[in-house]
Amino acid sequence: MGAYILRRLLLIIPTLFGIMVVNFVLTQFVPGGPIEQVIARMEGSGDVFSGISGGGGQPMEFESGGTEYAGARGLPPEFIAELEREFGFDKPPLERFLTMIWNYMRLDFGESYFRSISVIDLVLEKMPVSISLGLWSTVIAYLVSIPLGIRKAVRDGSTFDTWTSALIVVAYAIPGFLFAILLLVLFAGGSYFQIFPLRGLTSDNFEQLSLLGKIGDYLWHIALPVIASTISAFATLTLLTKNSFLDEIKKQYVTTARAKGLKESQILYGHVFRNAMLIIIAGFPSVFIGVFFTGSIIIETIFSLDGLGRLGFEAAVARDYPVIFGTLFVFSLMTLVVGIIADLMYVFVDPRIDFETREG
Repeated sequence: MGAYILRRLLLIIPTLFGIMVVNFVLTQFVPGGPIEQVIARMEGSGDVFSGISGGGGQPMEFESGGTEYAGARGLPPEFIAELEREFGFDKPPLERFLTMIWNYMRLDFGESYFRSISVIDLVLEKMPVSISLGLWSTVIAYLVSIPLGIRKAVRDGSTFDTWTSALIVVAYAIPGFLFAILLLVLFAGGSYFQIFPLRGLTSDNFEQLSLLGKIGDYLWHIALPVIASTISAFATLTLLTKNSFLDEIKKQYVTTARAKGLKESQILYGHVFRNAMLIIIAGFPSVFIGVFFTGSIIIETIFSLDGLGRLGFEAAVARDYPVIFGTLFVFSLMTLVVGIIADLMYVFVDPRIDFETREG
């Protein structure tokens, strides 16, 4: 097992490199680069895209033979050149990419273009919010979905199975952002009830609260975001659990156990549970990653939570490349590590699994 883990850890390096290469190349063709952002702010337009008349960030020719960026007419060429030197765009793309990779190898993620703070400090500052949201959502999804999926499998075809399946399909069909907005309208001061806060993870007087008060305030704020981010994962995991248990219940060893006179609870939790949980554990990375990364961007933006998802979204809009690539690197690294953890959980649940004997 040790050799397998070592191989997986070593594979992280080329995988991360490939991810960074692809995304770096793509950013070279995206309009509205950092220099365009600075120009737009100086002109008071506030949004670079309102002033782009072609490929943003791409230089266009003067009649005199010089170059300028879209929207930069009237600005001294020396000023534009100084901006290029400050952002590092006076160097060829290949040199910039190799410099970035070398810095990343030394855990130097640079400094944000527009926040005057290092990327690593930004990530560390925002990460607790995203981890909190992701962990709560994943734990609640598993605590609800596994018992519900088992009950649906045991009572397959019953009225309970039918109406819960209908609810699950409806929940899965609702887009996460739409459900989040619905929760805000209904329970956060919209047209109906004002039970939960509209934004943020804590109240303004959080530091003055007692320990129990802080816990209650935190849970009060996190309730709606967790519900909104859990809804799709809950539906998928419930059906996955049900189908996994149904497959195991129909196998010969279950029939043999029943013939020996074992109780249904002993068969279900002593034999079926362990085998059926393998496929559920296999789905853990996708559930966690889906909630932590994909879902966090939408949920954090809607509920004004200052986490990594919102940070990445704002950085992409502002073309803050150090933050974009820094958060991308962190997201990718965590995704790969979670995949290795899932394999370790396989072995923990079923020691018969031996990754050392697998080819490739």
